[in-house]
Amino acid sequence: MTSLTPSRLGLLTDLYELTMAAGYWQTGKYYDVATFELSVRSLPTPRSYLLAAGLEQAVEYLQQLSFAPDEIAFLQKQPTFQSVKPEFFDFLSRLRFTGTVWAVPEGTVVFAEEPLLRVTAPIIEAQLAETYLLAVMTYQTTVATKAARMTQVAGGRGIVEFGTRRAHGPHAGLLAARASFIGGCLGTSNVLAGFELGIPTYGTLAHSWTMAFEEEAEAFRQFAQIYGPRTVLLVDTYDSVEGVRKALRQGLPFRGVRLDSGNFLEISRQVRKVLNAAGRADAQILASGDLNEYVIEELVRQRAPIDLFGVGTDLVTSRDAPALSGIYKMVEIESGGHVRATAKFSESKISYPGTKQVFRFSESDGEYTHDVLGLASETFPGADTLLEPVIENGKLIRPLPTLDRIQARAAENLARLPAPYRRLEAADAYPVEKSQALRDLLEAVRSRYLPAPAAAGGRKPS
Repeated sequence: MTSLTPSRLGLLTDLYELTMAAGYWQTGKYYDVATFELSVRSLPTPRSYLLAAGLEQAVEYLQQLSFAPDEIAFLQKQPTFQSVKPEFFDFLSRLRFTGTVWAVPEGTVVFAEEPLLRVTAPIIEAQLAETYLLAVMTYQTTVATKAARMTQVAGGRGIVEFGTRRAHGPHAGLLAARASFIGGCLGTSNVLAGFELGIPTYGTLAHSWTMAFEEEAEAFRQFAQIYGPRTVLLVDTYDSVEGVRKALRQGLPFRGVRLDSGNFLEISRQVRKVLNAAGRADAQILASGDLNEYVIEELVRQRAPIDLFGVGTDLVTSRDAPALSGIYKMVEIESGGHVRATAKFSESKISYPGTKQVFRFSESDGEYTHDVLGLASETFPGADTLLEPVIENGKLIRPLPTLDRIQARAAENLARLPAPYRRLEAADAYPVEKSQALRDLLEAVRSRYLPAPAAAGGRKPS
């Protein structure tokens, strides 16, 4: 497991997590054990599935969560905490995560309302984790899903992630490189991702290299002299087709050319024709610049002779669906030996109570048919359970899978999801049912907290 986790984890949270933590401590509830589940309330248009990602960083966070003395001193100076007893800050100085985590493995296809992660821990530990877990899980899931949508329509052509410079910060770029690889990308332009994560790195050159020389042909010659047969030339600084001709006239040992602008369909056809006529049918064409899954799908449909796509902005920002409605809700609490199921009944934001499991059914050939969201205590013969134990008593149960293995799981999951549920647009809704036991528990909790509906005529039922 390679750390991509920043420092100052205790403070990397929303203030209200800490005000609640102080409140739990001061009211004596810090011994209560709470269960929270992280899920996505609804799928954004036009997503029809999600590809779970970010668990490794969630585990890193939980295992490293702590408060340094200077962080505690900072909190003690905040006006919000002036009325909090000093013993709470002594408690924070010793705080470590001691709970249990169940999670859907990274690279698993999931749907709305299905838990990606379940945390059971003393309530302060579980509560403090909300902000970070939501951020790291939903962002990587967003990007992994976007990458999967691109790779599925690429027709076997490779996708390379080029987006760090357009990400919402350098750290987001690193996480995006990881999530993109999970979603099926061949590699990344991010060198740190290659160093830390072992993701293959790809890169060519910028237009500034060409402009630094008086003549384009000289720029090509100098670059090819350094990098030999691995050279990929950026040919569109002035004129793409003429740029290819300049490289060919010099007999340079380049591996391929990159197109970064213009009508990719027409220009790639012209470039391919010139390359083939010169006996360079082996030279690859890489296209980059304002690409997304819809553009790639259309280029593939029209048989554009493009071998690789470099995608940046649309991939790392998931421009058409940049955020998920991630939620982290308490579903159960144990206090004084009594376990109580919990739920939220706000309009359009109902959450289901109880510790849950996702049960997935498949055909004999492995193709997924439907899911049942039920209570963890239930069993459904013939179904696979998605959430698995990851941490117990604060300790990792077993090593997490490698990134290559996660990518392979994602490919397998996507292959088992029938095509009508994977369409880019107007996809069918994958069937997810709620078990009768789960629906009964919701109604039991509802009856405890909400008044009974009035009968006809405004009278309450007797």
